[in-house]
Amino acid sequence: MNDHAGAPTVWLSTLGCAKNQVDSEKVSAMLAEAGYLAADSPDEADVVMVNTCAFIEEARQESVETILELEDAKAPDARLVVIGCMAQRFGSDVAEALPEVDAILGLDRYGELAGTLGELTGWQPVSIEATGSTNRGSSFDILHSINRPAQALPFAYVKTAEGCDKTCAFCAIPLIRGKQRSRRPSEIRDEMAGLAAGGVSEVVLVAQDLAAYGRDIEAPGGITDLLRFVSDVEGIERLRLLYLYPTEIRQSLIEEMAGNALIADYFDLSLQHAAGPLLRSMKRPGNTKKHLALIERIRLASPNAALRSSFILGFPGETEDDVDELAEFLESAELDWAGFFPYSAEEGTAAVDLDGAVPREEAMARLRHVSTIQDDLTAKANRAQVGEVLDVLVDQVEDGTPVGRSFREAPDIDGLIVLDSGKPGEWVRAEIDRKSTRLNSSHTDISRMPSSA
Repeated sequence: MNDHAGAPTVWLSTLGCAKNQVDSEKVSAMLAEAGYLAADSPDEADVVMVNTCAFIEEARQESVETILELEDAKAPDARLVVIGCMAQRFGSDVAEALPEVDAILGLDRYGELAGTLGELTGWQPVSIEATGSTNRGSSFDILHSINRPAQALPFAYVKTAEGCDKTCAFCAIPLIRGKQRSRRPSEIRDEMAGLAAGGVSEVVLVAQDLAAYGRDIEAPGGITDLLRFVSDVEGIERLRLLYLYPTEIRQSLIEEMAGNALIADYFDLSLQHAAGPLLRSMKRPGNTKKHLALIERIRLASPNAALRSSFILGFPGETEDDVDELAEFLESAELDWAGFFPYSAEEGTAAVDLDGAVPREEAMARLRHVSTIQDDLTAKANRAQVGEVLDVLVDQVEDGTPVGRSFREAPDIDGLIVLDSGKPGEWVRAEIDRKSTRLNSSHTDISRMPSSA
């Protein structure tokens, strides 16, 4: 344990989706302002923290496994702290099942974090009241620090809203994060400006239901006007949008994304399935015909747009015919990227009372079937880029090799472009050859769970 001649060090592991990543970045900024230092490894930290995910059972299992792994890896006298979605929804269960955890703080208690760590370590946090980061209920109110580490990646997620008003039958996110609460446009712009000053040149706007931004605060023009308002932030070279609920994608949004040079022509469509009756059981909109019509509207406005979506297999009542329809939809839609996830029954959601449960083994077999189809389509989409010259942001150098992303690849979930040269943070013009892309599988990745929306 740190002898407190200097500030205690903290190691933070993050699981789950981009919104959890935002929370971790803000928590890290808040703790840095309070005088805590970032540890180089968990075994050297005075406090080891895990930002957990609780979206589905697999995510909770991974969270528990990570907590136990870090308990083994940390120094014997280091403290173990659990935060995030699992702490929010299952805090008492975590405390009972994992007595080795020293503190558990849900999403609405992040304002207490610096004080809690002070009690655990004996460290007196630096006063940070002037920054506006103290006495806040959650990370929703905490801005990123502009004093980013030199090795920080040149992109950052910015949360435009918290929570969700949708009532999807399978989704526990409203139970965890509450109703939608949009941030003021000026707050979002100020955060982007601060990030740009710290070396960020790509901002990824995220929310559970991004396209519905502003409705709860009566922001004029909603998401479209927000995009226009933040499009001239100095230093930001690319703006990316994640998680678009299909019926919230108005033609004005499509045209703004297609016509605004700053915005990546990248449409993350949260479709979830293609079979109409099953989608209705999910309390979701659309069907194959409507999904394809939306995709056609996007491609008419932006012919080279990259499209991603996510899909659930094994939802109660799903039939073989439903899976066949989804497979046919994938062939017709020719998405660039897709993720597939097995249905997980979540306590408190409407779907847990539905008949027609699909055995886990069958759900996974269906998932593998459609994943194989999409893997071929993704490979085809990438081959089509051979010979194209794209603007690529160099994210980092891995084992001496620069890797980055064009407009087609979102951080963490899509493929990477392997480059001949470049330094992190640089923008390069790259001609794509068949050896230049490295694909991420379209199979499920529990550590990067998608939005429910």
